Amino acid sequence: MISPALAKASLVEVDVAGGAVRRVIELQYNPDTLSRTMALQAAAGGGKQSESLRLTSPAVETIRLEVEIDATDRLEFPAENPDARTLGIHPQLAALEVLLHPKAATLQANEAMASAGRLEVLPMEVPLTVFVWGRQRVVPVRLTELSITEEAFDTALNPIRAKVTLAMRVLSVADLGFDHRGGTLFMGHLRAKEALAARAGSAGVSAPGLT
Repeated sequence: MISPALAKASLVEVDVAGGAVRRVIELQYNPDTLSRTMALQAAAGGGKQSESLRLTSPAVETIRLEVEIDATDRLEFPAENPDARTLGIHPQLAALEVLLHPKAATLQANEAMASAGRLEVLPMEVPLTVFVWGRQRVVPVRLTELSITEEAFDTALNPIRAKVTLAMRVLSVADLGFDHRGGTLFMGHLRAKEALAARAGSAGVSAPGLT
């Protein structure tokens, strides 16, 4: 019996300038649940009736999910997984944590410029993070929250099991602009969503009891 390939939820780091994929962080297990909230971005209106149906930008979408990371399976074959034996799941946790930090080299370079009297030190730009949850959901995101609960440890106190809560804000053209790679990704996602909505069809006006 041939089973279909299981798509793995992933976070992909993309170089903004060249578009090259820097790293793919594949989640070990697909979470059982994924929660999403959307906040409407409407015109302030100021009491004007003409503004009631006007939107200023795409809705702000937040995605939240809980991820499990476990080294137990890899520890059953220590010769094939030396990092799991000596480091536990430190590498997997670190791969997520560095998404929230600027690179150490960039921090050092900014400090050198500040010490040299360069007054205008720009905020540090990080690679674009793309959240992939199947073919129908490929969106640019900013990681806004990372909560880690380490639940088991080996004899050297390396964590070997943990639960990680991820919260991400989907970045739209309002955040990135239309010329940004992430903005292009968002527009593709929005058009795909509109196409999916069209496939749902529309009931006749008699369905809600109208004539």
